[in-house]
Amino acid sequence: MTNKKMTGTLLFKVSASALAGIIIAGVLMLPSCKKKESTTEPSYDKTYFAMRMTDAPGNYDAVYIDIVGAEVHSDFNGWSALNVRPGIYNLLDLTNGKDTLIADGQIAVGNVSQIRLILGDNNSVVVDGQSYPLSTPSAQQSGLKLQVKADLQVGIAYTMLIDFDADKSIVRQGNGNYSLKPVIRVVTTAINGAVRGIVLPLTAKPLIYAINGTDSFSTYASTITGGFYIGGLAAGTYKIVIMPKAPYMDSTIKNVGVTLGVASDLGIVALK
Repeated sequence: MTNKKMTGTLLFKVSASALAGIIIAGVLMLPSCKKKESTTEPSYDKTYFAMRMTDAPGNYDAVYIDIVGAEVHSDFNGWSALNVRPGIYNLLDLTNGKDTLIADGQIAVGNVSQIRLILGDNNSVVVDGQSYPLSTPSAQQSGLKLQVKADLQVGIAYTMLIDFDADKSIVRQGNGNYSLKPVIRVVTTAINGAVRGIVLPLTAKPLIYAINGTDSFSTYASTITGGFYIGGLAAGTYKIVIMPKAPYMDSTIKNVGVTLGVASDLGIVALK
């Protein structure tokens, strides 16, 4: 995925899942379609979440931030640790639209209210070729807590961009030392969409494809509920092909729109 600096607000539409049950996932490919990736059963209480970092330019030679941990707070189960990529990052390498992945993982869906970056001891700023340590006492003890508001939906992957303002975040003290008092903007963006629905009767046991151009994604409908869910879809217009067992007939639904952050619901599809 191409890294781009994202702008926007922390507002997402969330619809309650109508598809509780077990979804049996499978991956096949139509002869005329190129398989994009495997589609597996989605978790009905978690979704993929990535944390990336970028920076607005500052009047320094370098600003080094030592990241050792990252956590997300959701209303569902409190604080959850992400799989962090620890390291010392130069914020000034992440300007003008550049960003980098610092942590990711599966987290509970619902409202995310806070994130926390945990810093190590090796934070510094370089001014006119001279390196100075950055004092960050509160960050080292409990982490940099940032208030956010993002409603996460099942089966939709999200990216949260941590946008430092290096120029405003570095404070020179009266004794000539420097401290880090972060000024950070947080932007959460959905990075894919999904299609879901229910196929009846249950005895049809259909294989379902979402097709866009030469790319296809597939799954089987649940034998218990008839429900299906195909996530990880790029925004666009899809053809949904439903291929049941005999004696039921194939069915095609054309022009199904997929929007980032939304699971397009086809409702109940009754096969003949």
